[in-house]
Amino acid sequence: MRIEQIYTGCLAQGAYYIESNGEAVVIDPLREVEPYITRAEKDGARFKYVLETHFHADFVSGHIDLAEKTGAEIVFGPTAKPAFAAHVAQDGEILKVGDITLKVLHTPGHTMESTCFLLTDENGKDTAIFTGDTLFIGDVGRPDLAQKVVAELTQDKLARHLFTSLRTKIMPLPDDIIVYPAHGAGSACGKNMSKETTDTLGNQKLFNYALRADMTEQEFVKEITDGLMPPPAYFPENVMMNIRGYDSIDTVLERGNHALDPDTFEVAANETDAVMLDTREARMFAQGFIPNSINIGIDGNFAPWVGAMIPDIKQKILVITDEGREEEVVTRLARVGYDYTIGHLKGGFEAWKNAGKEIDQIESITVNEMVERIKNNPSLTVLDVRKASEHFSEHVVGSENIPLDYLNDHLAEISKDKTYLVHCAGGYRSMIFNSILKSRGYDNLIDIQGGFKAIKEAGLVKISEYVCASTML
Repeated sequence: MRIEQIYTGCLAQGAYYIESNGEAVVIDPLREVEPYITRAEKDGARFKYVLETHFHADFVSGHIDLAEKTGAEIVFGPTAKPAFAAHVAQDGEILKVGDITLKVLHTPGHTMESTCFLLTDENGKDTAIFTGDTLFIGDVGRPDLAQKVVAELTQDKLARHLFTSLRTKIMPLPDDIIVYPAHGAGSACGKNMSKETTDTLGNQKLFNYALRADMTEQEFVKEITDGLMPPPAYFPENVMMNIRGYDSIDTVLERGNHALDPDTFEVAANETDAVMLDTREARMFAQGFIPNSINIGIDGNFAPWVGAMIPDIKQKILVITDEGREEEVVTRLARVGYDYTIGHLKGGFEAWKNAGKEIDQIESITVNEMVERIKNNPSLTVLDVRKASEHFSEHVVGSENIPLDYLNDHLAEISKDKTYLVHCAGGYRSMIFNSILKSRGYDNLIDIQGGFKAIKEAGLVKISEYVCASTML
């Protein structure tokens, strides 16, 4: 028997490959399925099942493509109603894979169809449980996402379902069982996840706040719903793609991998409503970019920020990226449902510049330069685009806070006539912020290199006293 966690850091997502005696399954696969197929071929195994713990909100699963390419059967838990061929399993149903079995444990709460899979090894010992978004390391799944799709499923109702599921289906299991969740720290599917991606169930009973033995149902509901931030806008759209189906990843890649020379790219930008998405590193973008393009760096928390900043997953996208990374960008967009990349700039930004096309820039300065400018012009505004909790914990005294997540809700607060010194934690989010505003006609934006980290380390401006962000809850 082999169990392999395939973890994708930018989505904080864990898929699982399990093989026994020539048969294999994948649990919660990503959109691009070839790596799973290659893995099974290496083992000389055939796929029997694609197991889905629930209809995911934060990414588009590869279940349909994987089933079509391998002949595997897609399996969901009870109450699921997919719009494609799949087996909707019964609670307690046993799925045999080689010499092992996987028991279906219906655990509604995160969503109503949420299901865990309990693995029993070839010796009849319960060994591992694949918990999806029901149980994380240090946390449990948030109970408010399903109501974005089905209004009557309030977070209170779902939280009570989750309380019962954890206490009747998971907590009675042996302490030595290994917990394999669908996500780790950085995912928006929970609020207190550990950076660890596996643990024993016994440890979780000791240290996971939501599994306290003496916790009442009302206490549980209050604790898991306190402090929940609104989910990214694209979450309900991903749920519906996972329920209804989607274009094959091969079709998406073929559509997005059109190389356009600068002239053709310019025509496409002018004649369509496509967003020009530049995925280069922030400092490189600041030095020169195509006017009206926006920057979301591929080497950061790329997919979730695309989801937050581009509300419509059917939006056409034109890509500007480093040469050789075009397919990676299209693939990572497709992971979160952005299937309508219509081409990329052949030769990247350098080709555009060498063609003599118009370019734009964003001024980017060091902390020392920031301090000097404030001395010369005390009316300058320091604008912090980190999350409200980050700003609350520590900030430049006198700075304003407009979190990048809620930029569209606060545009009226930003004056085109004022000059802003913009920073985030390290420089990634501030360039997203600046590029979006620049594309909307805001020209008085200056980016602070290195963000709050550099500002604090320099010790040249007054910083508020540290306050733990948990006091906001």
